Amino acid sequence: MVFKKEIMNQLKEEILSLRLTPGTIISETALSERYQLSRTPIRDILKQLSLEDYIHIYPKKGNIVSYIDLESVEQIIYLRYALEKEIMKELMRGIPLKDLHVLKDNLLRQLQCIDEPENTDAFLELDDEFHKTMFILAGREFLWELIQQFNVHYVRYRKLHMLKKDKLKEIQQEHQFILDCIVGGEEGRIDELLHHHLRSDIRFIDFQEPYTQYIKQ
Repeated sequence: MVFKKEIMNQLKEEILSLRLTPGTIISETALSERYQLSRTPIRDILKQLSLEDYIHIYPKKGNIVSYIDLESVEQIIYLRYALEKEIMKELMRGIPLKDLHVLKDNLLRQLQCIDEPENTDAFLELDDEFHKTMFILAGREFLWELIQQFNVHYVRYRKLHMLKKDKLKEIQQEHQFILDCIVGGEEGRIDELLHHHLRSDIRFIDFQEPYTQYIKQ
C-alpha cells in the first residue's frame, strides 16, 4: 500500500517538474483509482497540498494546480539575494581547498549538462547543489532548508527560465563568475553578479509572454 506521504511527495514532484502544469484539474476520483485509496485520505493529501500552495481547492469546481505567482517568486529572490550576499562575504574570509574542489566539480558537471536538452532537470539539481553548498560552507544550511519549504512557485519559474535558448550556458558562466569572485575576494562585484544571476529575467516580457497560460494574472 502506498502511504500518504509518498503520494504527497510524488504529486509535489509532478507539479514542480511541470508534468502537472498550472491550471491542471486534479480529480479526487482519478487519484483514488490511481493509488487504490478511499476518498478520505486523498482529501487529506489535497488539503495539505493546498496549504502549501501547490494546488487551489474550489468548492464545486475541483482541485486545480496553482498558477505561478511571480510576486511569490520575487519575494524568494529578494530573500536569496539578501542572504547570498552575506554568504559570499563570509566565504571570502577563507574557503578550504577541499570545499573549493567540491564547487569546481559541480561546475564541471554543469558543463556536461549544457549540450543535452533533456538534461534540464539534472542541471537544475546541480544549480541547487551549487548554492546549497555555499549555504552549508557558511554554516547556513538551516536557512537553505527553510527557503525550500516555500519554493513551489520559484522552482517552476526556474524550470521555465531554463528553457530559454542558451540559458544553461549563461547560468553556468554566472556560477563560475560567483566562484571566481569569492576566491579573488572581490567584494565590490557581489551586488552586480547576484543581481544579474537571481533577478535579471523575472519582469522581462520575453520571459512572461511564452508562458502566460502558466502565470497567475
